[in-house]
Amino acid sequence: PSDGDDFTGLPRKAELATQQAKLMGRDTFCLYDEHMNTNTHERLGIEQDLRQALARGEFVLHFQPIVQLENNALIGAEALLRWQHPRRGLLGPDVFVAVAEQSGLITGIGEWVLHEACKEAAKWDSRGGNALTVSVNLSAVQFQRGDLESNIHKALENTGLAPSRLELELTESMLLETSDSFQQRLKKMKQLGVTLAIDDFGTGYSNLSYLQRFQVDKLKIDKSFVQNLNENEQNLAIVKAVIQMAHSLNLETIAEGIEDQQTQDILRSLGSD
Repeated sequence: PSDGDDFTGLPRKAELATQQAKLMGRDTFCLYDEHMNTNTHERLGIEQDLRQALARGEFVLHFQPIVQLENNALIGAEALLRWQHPRRGLLGPDVFVAVAEQSGLITGIGEWVLHEACKEAAKWDSRGGNALTVSVNLSAVQFQRGDLESNIHKALENTGLAPSRLELELTESMLLETSDSFQQRLKKMKQLGVTLAIDDFGTGYSNLSYLQRFQVDKLKIDKSFVQNLNENEQNLAIVKAVIQMAHSLNLETIAEGIEDQQTQDILRSLGSD
């Protein structure tokens, strides 16, 4: 009752609280807070700018190397989306991806990322060296809207990149979807010849059954477990267990966020790929 004294105000603030709860995930609730009004105005501004960003060529891809721990060989790179905003400078996905998903703009942005990542990977071939894979994150909204398989096929065909060189990253929460259409979509993606990886494994709704049901190829150990690995025995135990479980299921493991030699040595000793 302290949030408003008229019929117009209370439902509007309740709606803001509901939107915030949805952003936080499943089975939760929020009480209205004044900062939600500020966040709403911020989101509207970002959405308006996003509608122009793709046409103006403001998005860029950065690439994070993926290295084979056994011999330190570069085997691929993950495509990281950044927004070169004309006024705010370089923005990371934490600022704008949620807004892009809520507005549906992520479908067009995701299609651009797929094509640009494949085009860049095809360029790497012309420079000689090993054939490198490129890893691309997929949004849950891309599965729900648009023709994802067609976009993947088109990106591969237009750039000439071999399907085996494209790795698609899914979040654990996406794999909670049990509908036939979702499973058929994943099956078609696998039939294209691409690789599937589970991103940020261990931070979501871990369920061992989906690893087999969806025929994933790799697990990515979240950086929250990898950082301070030498100082945190619990994280060490978790990472060791994930690696052993993955290998028993014939899955490769990728540890995210290796920033120093000691962490790399520990992960190599644990058998991470």
